[in-house]
Amino acid sequence: MLSRRSLLTGLFASVALVPLAAVDEAAADVRVRMAPPAPRREVRPPPRRGYVWVPGYWEWRRGRFAWVEGRFERERRGQRWREPRWVRRGGEWQFTPGGWGR
Repeated sequence: MLSRRSLLTGLFASVALVPLAAVDEAAADVRVRMAPPAPRREVRPPPRRGYVWVPGYWEWRRGRFAWVEGRFERERRGQRWREPRWVRRGGEWQFTPGGWGR
């Protein structure tokens, strides 16, 4: 039988993680009414073996657009990088995060 202490610890841990799950889900479904600014020009560094250049992009952070600098991502065999993008749907702009996929 579970002790009261272990039961409370488990309950607290599960409740404490709920906001984290909600924040992560919300970050994946960002919708705003204003269009993102034009992408910034970046100087693309020389290629690095085993890495893929990921260009910078605008993300929605704390009620405004914030630029995320381009960077190198370690290459993943059999996958390709999908760039993040903003898509206009109706009167809103929806953000689709980038990531690796097949």
